[in-house]
Amino acid sequence: MLSNIAARDVETLIHPYTNLATFRDTGPLVLERGHGVWVYDTDGRPYLEGMAGLWCTALGYGNEELVEAAAEQMGRLPFAHLFSGRSHDPAIELAETLKELMPVPTSKIFFTSSGSEANDAQVKLLWYMNNALGRPRKKKIIARKKGYHGVTVATASLTGLPANHADWDLPIDGFLHAACPHHYRGAEPGESEEAFSQRLAAELEAQILAEDPDTVAAFFAEPVMGAGGAIVPPAGYFAAIQAVLDRYDVRLVADEVICGFGRLGTWFGSEALGMRPDTLSFAKALTSGYLPLGGISIDEPLYRAMLDESVKLGGFGHGTTYSGHPVACAVANRALHIYRRDRIVERAAERAPHFQAALARLADHPLVGEARGLGMIGGIEIVADKPSKRQFEPKAAVAARCVAFAQDEGLIVRFLAGDRIAVCPPLVIEPDEIDTLFERLARALDRTAAWIAQERLEAMPAT
Repeated sequence: MLSNIAARDVETLIHPYTNLATFRDTGPLVLERGHGVWVYDTDGRPYLEGMAGLWCTALGYGNEELVEAAAEQMGRLPFAHLFSGRSHDPAIELAETLKELMPVPTSKIFFTSSGSEANDAQVKLLWYMNNALGRPRKKKIIARKKGYHGVTVATASLTGLPANHADWDLPIDGFLHAACPHHYRGAEPGESEEAFSQRLAAELEAQILAEDPDTVAAFFAEPVMGAGGAIVPPAGYFAAIQAVLDRYDVRLVADEVICGFGRLGTWFGSEALGMRPDTLSFAKALTSGYLPLGGISIDEPLYRAMLDESVKLGGFGHGTTYSGHPVACAVANRALHIYRRDRIVERAAERAPHFQAALARLADHPLVGEARGLGMIGGIEIVADKPSKRQFEPKAAVAARCVAFAQDEGLIVRFLAGDRIAVCPPLVIEPDEIDTLFERLARALDRTAAWIAQERLEAMPAT
């Protein structure tokens, strides 16, 4: 029987990415407070938050400095917009700091309220830029299968996950998808990572040529694919892809919404993987998830096109009420101060080997086909048969069951399509807490194996 507060939730709320039918019986996990890497439910039970909320609470929970920054700004100027040439100190300071941190030449910063909005703005600006440059046909955008870029009509079209397309009438025209750079699933027998990367680059080139290079505007890519299953690109991948993009004047947009601000042990994931994006999108850890804020970097060619269009049209016609919200910007300014003062990015790089070693040990578990990761993000892929890599029937929802067992063990992780489980803890996690995280996940896997045996689940037939 659901508790009173859980029943109230079921009667009133719609939850994103939730099976709305089964949820009526199971109800929610209702959280009440948090501190560090721990969150507590309404019964006071602690859980190690192994997903940093939704890949965002890099500085952990209950950070008093961030709370104070919000309260101070709320008392001084709780709202101001950036429309029609207005501004405020927190936005100006934040834009200055972000320009310094950007791993690519940056002329300006444009703020949004989320990663979806940031990537949506990227799409609109690509179209806008090419219109300004007299290239109205150069509008198509290529993203990747298994990539995730948001939930607006445009960004869900960019996203390469079936659940974001089925019965939504997506993707819309002009959005294309290249192969997912997942060596474990996509490589041919005996194909090295380098050879796999070269093959994917050749396939991308063929795709651009088939569409006509004069119609292809950009290629979107996450440094490490998050919602697709913590997929780390193979050796040489981005160098091979970049060569193709350069050849056909196709811009590279880096979606840094998950990887930005220390997740891979560098300020931005692009740096860790040798990407050379023209622009990038960011959000999530910018405020450690305490308030909604995102944005994009604007390079000089894009800014010049925006200027020309402002002259032509009388103004720049894009923006939202809450983009660059002063309280969110104040929290982001304090967060960036903490990142620098407390060496959060450097500490993430120092703790990554411990994290990755603990993750790698899960590969020995009978259910784990692959354990993969980089920096402080990781994922495991559950299989029914290791040699063939065959999985269980999707309707068995094995990864979801494992995540439920993990929650019962006092650990929050996330299941993803394809029986994948993601792990992405706050960057302030201590070494002993890393051990606790993976010990609990290992116990959840053991319980899942016992449940599979009890239910007599078998691998999908070979195809």
